[in-house]
Amino acid sequence: MKTIGVVVALLCLCATLQAQTPAASPMCMPAVPPEFQAAARGAGSGGQARGAQGQQQRVPRDVSVTEIPGVVAAGVKWTKIWQQAGNSADGIIPDKDGNVLVAQEDYDAVLKIDQNGNAAVLVPNTKGIGSVSMDRQGRLYGAHRTERPGSTKPDRASIVNAITMLAPERKTIADKWADGTTLTVRPNDLLADGHGGVYFTSGCLYYASPKTGVIVVADNIRTNGIVFSPDDKILYVTNGGGGAGQPGTIVAFDVKGPGMLANRRDFAKLEAGGAGDGSAVDAQGRLYVTSNPGVQVFDKAGKYLGVIPTPRGVISVSFAGPGKKTLFVVGSGAEDANGEPIREGPQQTAATVYKLPMVAEGIKGRAK
Repeated sequence: MKTIGVVVALLCLCATLQAQTPAASPMCMPAVPPEFQAAARGAGSGGQARGAQGQQQRVPRDVSVTEIPGVVAAGVKWTKIWQQAGNSADGIIPDKDGNVLVAQEDYDAVLKIDQNGNAAVLVPNTKGIGSVSMDRQGRLYGAHRTERPGSTKPDRASIVNAITMLAPERKTIADKWADGTTLTVRPNDLLADGHGGVYFTSGCLYYASPKTGVIVVADNIRTNGIVFSPDDKILYVTNGGGGAGQPGTIVAFDVKGPGMLANRRDFAKLEAGGAGDGSAVDAQGRLYVTSNPGVQVFDKAGKYLGVIPTPRGVISVSFAGPGKKTLFVVGSGAEDANGEPIREGPQQTAATVYKLPMVAEGIKGRAK
């Protein structure tokens, strides 16, 4: 009973501190059930919102791509294929036909964009959709986020934090913590595991399923991008960085079962600087992480191979197109016809999609 009392007191203290500091990052709460405690350590901090990377300077910027053997040839050029005002593209993934899908948080839709930039709404009425993921079975999942302060959406009060399945049927996977209380973190990037559950980031690392609700699987971490190794046995997440000149890192976990991670370790450091954002892997197990300088590339052992510079800071990345030999990225921001930054929508921003021919290719039989 004494132990229970201490735990309750600590939970109350954490809740009090959070209530007193509304601008602070959300806590990793509530506690993880005992069977999932191996990966979590203490009370973590989190809730790092996706930043406006690349908007501190005039863009697009001139870039020259240099060779990374086996990855990209020297001199290839980025092609801008699409842009739109508002928070209009994130969580980019490919579909089976080589198109890319993006989440449109401001427009509550999942958009399909082909290689030439032709776009069409694939899934409408997806309130607060911020990111998407597809498992090996072809099931499409979405992360939904409550509106930020200043939102002008007329239905903003009805938008909740949740993980859902969007296709082949639409249903809620989880919108509550394991104890049945309302989910209080805004899901960021997500990763479907093929077992009906989804890992997602929001400062800490979480797992959502109809059986568990939302649980914390790793804390003391500042996550954003998330991706599996080609065999689904390792899960990679980006970890913080960017503050006081400190680069971000990539953390790896062994996947032991649905929502069960072990052997947390530092996998790599973002040598080109900045905090990591979106992630992807290729067929050889190389890892690609977006950042302000561009897409940073690492081999499957964590060795830094180089950076593919981009016309602007990029937030999401995926292989798509014929043979999955084209790299698609979402750039943070866009310009109008006069070259001025577009600042529209609740978050006063815009998005741009670029593509680049690659030597490397994405994984067959899996979306990302």
